[in-house]
Amino acid sequence: MLDKTRGLAVDCVAYDLEDSVTHGRKAEARHNIRQMLQRPPPHGIRESAVRINGVHTAWAEDDLTAVLQASSLDTIIVPKVHRPSDVCFVADVIRHHLSKRQSGDTATTGKPPIKLLVLIESAKGLTDLSAICKASPYLSGLIFAAEDFAMDLSLTRTPSLTEFLFARSAIATACRAHDLPSTIDLVCTSYKGAEGERRLEEECFDGKGLGFNGKQCIHPSQVDVVQKAFAPSQDELQWAVRIVTADLKANQHGRGAWTLDGQMIDAPVVGKAKNVIIRAEACSMDVASAKQRWKGQEPE
Repeated sequence: MLDKTRGLAVDCVAYDLEDSVTHGRKAEARHNIRQMLQRPPPHGIRESAVRINGVHTAWAEDDLTAVLQASSLDTIIVPKVHRPSDVCFVADVIRHHLSKRQSGDTATTGKPPIKLLVLIESAKGLTDLSAICKASPYLSGLIFAAEDFAMDLSLTRTPSLTEFLFARSAIATACRAHDLPSTIDLVCTSYKGAEGERRLEEECFDGKGLGFNGKQCIHPSQVDVVQKAFAPSQDELQWAVRIVTADLKANQHGRGAWTLDGQMIDAPVVGKAKNVIIRAEACSMDVASAKQRWKGQEPE
């Protein structure tokens, strides 16, 4: 199963040492994942991560000691983060084992520092988001863990996900406020058949509308749907290129606000358009062709 992941084309693969591994097989799982991450990273995977056990368990430090030896490790995922000290503990252990790499001197080490992603799974974590976001310079994002959050608050998950609206909005807002690049939404537990795909797509667009820029997948069949949903559409890309092209010309004439297709365009709209282009480039979309097509766009 581990070998199968090497054929994926995804932003991040997360190898699990927590819930999917029984107590008696933790050591075996650590060994297998360390061996996997000693191999050169495959071209289709941008980031290789390991979800360790929570810092309040007896396994977290052993998890870190084992996997930090792996040469292809990029990120540690920390589950059940309730307070800033949970993040600080993991960051301190990483610094102890990899002091040179964590110094940020990539010219010497040849690798960027190990990053941290943390799972928000409880009311305690949700109410301390600001402090958690400031806990470590290595923190690169937050992930919403809906099932544990539902258990903590005795909620019943429904297809509308309205019971998680406050938590999801708070997490997405906190990431943006603290300039964390990754805002990862909840798992869609339905993944089989047309109904599962429809539910997944709905959840993706719902999360994107709240400010999330990615989603956890639990099966390879979910990847294409998620990537397509979170990438800009062709219409969005064309719109963004038209806006940015026309804005350059508007600025040359000292016009801070102008119109396009009968709609007023000003700085916030231009900023959004620029972000769409950045996302499109990250998704390997053909931005150059769109720019060529709309190079003659004028502000109205």
